[in-house]
Amino acid sequence: MKYNWIKILRWFAIGVLITLAIWLLNKFGIEQVREQVDRVGIWAPAIVFGLRFTSIIVPVLPGTAYAILAGGLFGFAQGLLVVALADLASCTFNFYIARRYGRSLVERFVGQQFMEKVDRLAQQHLEGNFFLMTGLLMTGLFDFVAYAAGMTTMRWQSYFLALIVSILIAKPLWVAAGAGIFEGSQLLLGFAILGALGIGIVTAIVQRQGSQ
Repeated sequence: MKYNWIKILRWFAIGVLITLAIWLLNKFGIEQVREQVDRVGIWAPAIVFGLRFTSIIVPVLPGTAYAILAGGLFGFAQGLLVVALADLASCTFNFYIARRYGRSLVERFVGQQFMEKVDRLAQQHLEGNFFLMTGLLMTGLFDFVAYAAGMTTMRWQSYFLALIVSILIAKPLWVAAGAGIFEGSQLLLGFAILGALGIGIVTAIVQRQGSQ
C-alpha cells in the first residue's frame, strides 16, 4: 500500500514538473526560455545533470521529467548528451555501490520498501543473460536494475556494455518527446511515441523470457 502511494506521488511530481515547463513555454515562448538558459551558461545543464543523477541514485525521486525537460530546454542533441552522461555516471555509481558495499548500503539509498524489488531483480540471473540485462535497463526500473546487477556476479565490462546499449536505444525517446513538446515538432513526437511502443514490446518479451 505504501509503495502504491509513493508510486502515485512520483508520477504526480512528474506531472507537476511537466505542467510547469509547459506553462513557462506558453508564457514566455521557447526562444525566450532558451535565451535565459543560455545566459546561465554551463550551470543550466549542470543543474539538470545533477537532478537526473540524484533521481537515479535515489529512485524514489522522479527522473523521467528531467529527461523531458532537458530536451525542451537544450534541444534534442544537447539534451540527449546531458541525460546520457547523467545516466551513465549514476548507473555506474549504483553498480559500484552494490558491488563494493553490498545490500546494506543499497537499502539506505532505495529504502526498505523498495529493497524487495532490487532483490527480486538480482535473482533473475542477470549475469548470464546479456539481452535480459539490456532489456531491463531500457525500462523504467533501470535505476533498480543497476543496483541489482551489482549484487550479482556479472562482470562490470558486460554490465557497462549493456548500459551503453540501453542508453543509446532508450534515452533519445524521452529527450525527443521533450524537444517535440517544446518545439511543437510532430516529427520528434512521432519518433518518441513509435520508439516507446517498440521498446515497450521488446522489453516485455525480454522480461517474460527472464521470468520463465
